[in-house]
Amino acid sequence: MAERLHITGGARLTGSVRINGAKNAILPLLAGTLLSERRVLLEEVPSLNDVQTMKEALESLGVKVDWTGDTMEIDPMGLRSLEMPPSLTRRMRASNLVMGPLLGRCGRFKVSYPGGCTIGSRPMDLHLKGFRALGAVIGDDHGSVTAEAAGLKGADIHLDFPSVGATENIMMAAALAQGTTIIRNAAREPEIVELQNFLNKLGARIRGAGLDTIRIDGVKKLEQEVSHRVIPDRIETGTFMAAAAITRGEVMITNAIPEHVEAIIAKLREAGVSIREEADRIIVAAPSQWKAVDIRTMPFSGFPTDMQPQMMVFLSLAQGTSIITENIFENRFRHVGELRRMGAQVHLQGRSAVITGVPHLTGTMVQATDLRAGAALVLGGLAAENTTTIDGVEHLDRGYEKLDSRLKMLGARISRESD
Repeated sequence: MAERLHITGGARLTGSVRINGAKNAILPLLAGTLLSERRVLLEEVPSLNDVQTMKEALESLGVKVDWTGDTMEIDPMGLRSLEMPPSLTRRMRASNLVMGPLLGRCGRFKVSYPGGCTIGSRPMDLHLKGFRALGAVIGDDHGSVTAEAAGLKGADIHLDFPSVGATENIMMAAALAQGTTIIRNAAREPEIVELQNFLNKLGARIRGAGLDTIRIDGVKKLEQEVSHRVIPDRIETGTFMAAAAITRGEVMITNAIPEHVEAIIAKLREAGVSIREEADRIIVAAPSQWKAVDIRTMPFSGFPTDMQPQMMVFLSLAQGTSIITENIFENRFRHVGELRRMGAQVHLQGRSAVITGVPHLTGTMVQATDLRAGAALVLGGLAAENTTTIDGVEHLDRGYEKLDSRLKMLGARISRESD
């Protein structure tokens, strides 16, 4: 059933909004439960389409999952299958995160090449390179990748790029390997630290997450029964910060970790937005006008690529000319055509977008092509004159829980329509 959003722009957002658990943290945590031989309780689980897909993926492998509200209880003791159904892997790229734990616990897996947002090439080469270094034999079976190992052994692995997914997969595979594994040029994102903390609760011996070198001392079993609370979503935090700014509003964002969004805070402040940071909340107060700034997306702790589309909309209304350089995904400018339909002046030059600020955007019919592009179009609709209609809402629901109703609570004039 197709759904769309209708947004009448011009409403100033005010009030308070609470951030949900992080999409990019819960998915590897769910995959990591496959390593455990005891029940696991996860709290602050966001109600997202991608989480539902990962739940179905675990259940397809024989794992029992009970999801009530924002709490999920996982019983991995019934794990029986080592093959992920193609219908699930096509729906979500993060489904490939089951490879590491299946290889670590069971010594083999078969997983179809994954789908997900079409924002650029995200090959699994680095994942498979890590598995090979640990002793796995990798194969290709009619569009599925397979791996088999009689026993994984620790290795010194240098990643050509600090890939988040590869770092996570190798960490999980190495947790039960014999000996010590070192991951160099590892991703440093907060979600990597979150996975380390979770796996260590289960009984793993991992240190160094958040730095560029991670050490995993393999153990024989992970058999601690644990309860774990998922960290807040830093991209959702940034999206609400941008929404407050672009509507010239004042919003208190609670259940947030300011340290995880420092790069976003720095750029909004540079543009002229007032931001106050407290222990677990952020207060955003926007000026009537803001100035252009330049942005380069980088791995953490640089500016996150997942916030690039939202900031492009914000800068479309800035005074002056901004340049955004996209260094992570080559196709992450697919929202530009839709923003131009709303009156934004954006000129693409290879991996850079030159944005000339305009006095206002105008509502029209637009199409969300991926998750963060959808968020950007919502922000455009909030700021635009007249009404904006956004198709492709299913992309938004992959990564934002009830975004429309939460914006409505802040004063947005937004409604959802189903065919």
